[in-house]
Amino acid sequence: MSVNEVATHVHVSRATAYARLERLRGSGVITGFGADVDPAKIGLPVTALILVNLEQRNWPSVHDALGAIPGVEWSAFTSGTFDMAILVRMKDVQALRDVVLVQLHGLKFVKSSQTVFLLDEERWDWTRGALG
Repeated sequence: MSVNEVATHVHVSRATAYARLERLRGSGVITGFGADVDPAKIGLPVTALILVNLEQRNWPSVHDALGAIPGVEWSAFTSGTFDMAILVRMKDVQALRDVVLVQLHGLKFVKSSQTVFLLDEERWDWTRGALG
C-alpha cells in the first residue's frame, strides 16, 4: 500500500502519513521493506523447522554460525524443551539432510535436533487490524 493510500485509510493528510513513516523508520520500529516471495516458485519447495539443543556456553556465536549455512532463513532462541528454532528452505530432502546431518551437526555447540517438515504455510498481515 502506498503512503497516500495509508493516509486515506487512516484519515490523515499525506504529509502527516509521511512524517509518521519517517518517525517510525528513524526510531527503528520499521527496519526495512521487502518483497514477499513464494519459496516454491524460486526452487525451494522443502521447508523445515529445526528445533535444536545447544551447549549453553556457546550461545553468543550461534547466530553467526547458522547464518553461514545455506537455506537458513531465520533463527530464534526459544524457551522450553529446545534452545533454538531454525527455519530452513531447501530444493529437496537430500539437500536438507546435508544441512542437518553435515553442516548443523558439524557445529561443535549443537547437541541434538529435531526436524519438523512444514506441509503448508499461511501468512497474515498482522498490521491490518492495527491500522483499521
